[in-house]
Amino acid sequence: MDGWRDIKLLAFDVDGVLTDGTIYYGPGGDAMKGFSARDGMGISLARAAGLKTAIITGRRSPMVERRAADLHIDYVMQNTSDKLAAFSQLCRDLGISMGEAAYMGDDLNDLAVVANAGCGASPADGCAEVREAASFVSAYAGGHGALREWVEYILKQQHQWDSVLSRYMSGMAAVIQ
Repeated sequence: MDGWRDIKLLAFDVDGVLTDGTIYYGPGGDAMKGFSARDGMGISLARAAGLKTAIITGRRSPMVERRAADLHIDYVMQNTSDKLAAFSQLCRDLGISMGEAAYMGDDLNDLAVVANAGCGASPADGCAEVREAASFVSAYAGGHGALREWVEYILKQQHQWDSVLSRYMSGMAAVIQ
């Protein structure tokens, strides 16, 4: 698909994409989520290639704010009931078309965005409707490297992978010597 080469923005859901969808509650009612370091590296790779990044999630969570800050995610949209409207507005604000934006989601509240993004994606364990609407379905489950695989695929389609990889390899050369 040639559309991957035009992507300027990567947007994604949190629960079921950046996490495996499990939410833990402690005895005091505090919620906790686990994030994949591999997916975090995927976001860093996307940013190194000059792509903008965005979270669009239906829940509000201080853990998401912290993870987004740690990864320098450009846009964080929480407590979003209409993800397609938020995605569309973000594209307008950035001066790009939805065809120049990619989105990864896993459940029915992501379906409209996956179907309308330039390049929609789903983790392997996304619901059937989202997987069917997606241009890319990861071999990995949400929270277990799906986002990383998706980013790597996009960067390879854009012929940016070797350039991004060389930045990491140049640091290794200094360590080896």
